[in-house]
Amino acid sequence: SMNMSYKHAWDLVNSMNRQSKEPLVITFTGGKKGGGAKLTEAGEKAIETFWKLYQKFQEFLKEEEKSLNF
Repeated sequence: SMNMSYKHAWDLVNSMNRQSKEPLVITFTGGKKGGGAKLTEAGEKAIETFWKLYQKFQEFLKEEEKSLNF
């Protein structure tokens, strides 16, 4: 659980979609097969980029920690 409401999660998704050049998540209206949401190719790329940056930041922190000499 991410400890956030359903509405807040969708507000964040909608905010990311508005701020990006193209949608990161698309939604489908309900019906016989039900509604849903799907990550777009741009969304997948955004997640991939995030994890690459996250890894670089973790490496940076490890190097900085060495220089603190604690």
